[in-house]
Amino acid sequence: MNDNALRENLLELLRGGGAHLTFDQALEHLPPGYQGAKVPGSPHTPWRIVEHMRIAQWDILEFSRNPEHVSPDFPDGYWPPDNAPPTPTAWDESVAAFRADLQAMQDLVADPQTDLLAPIPHGDGQTILREAMLVADHNAYHLGQLVMLMRALGVWNVSPSS
Repeated sequence: MNDNALRENLLELLRGGGAHLTFDQALEHLPPGYQGAKVPGSPHTPWRIVEHMRIAQWDILEFSRNPEHVSPDFPDGYWPPDNAPPTPTAWDESVAAFRADLQAMQDLVADPQTDLLAPIPHGDGQTILREAMLVADHNAYHLGQLVMLMRALGVWNVSPSS
């Protein structure tokens, strides 16, 4: 596989679609007011999942491009403390930041100056390829959780094949 084909496949994986829904497709089914909704027995709410996705993706992106980056404490630093957005604008801000960081990771992958296979100088063997795949994998996993949560809440308004 040539470099351009690898980049294009990786970008497709990051964008979602294909075998997985996209971030925006998942969120379009969440009615207003459900960001902090909780299903009995579940540790998560839509807010906790989306904010966790944002924090983890931001951390991976910053590690990939910033040698001075310090990751949050694990695991507590990767999860919001509250079940619902703490301010009226927090949900929209988190969603916008998630989208911007996902685009920044795509831009990093798409840049022909980025050596996808070279070890990240400040890492311990990680590559941009590995970090981009980690973002895609992590996002797909938690989008699946979000869909299951929305189904349990009775707000997933699409056909069973979706």
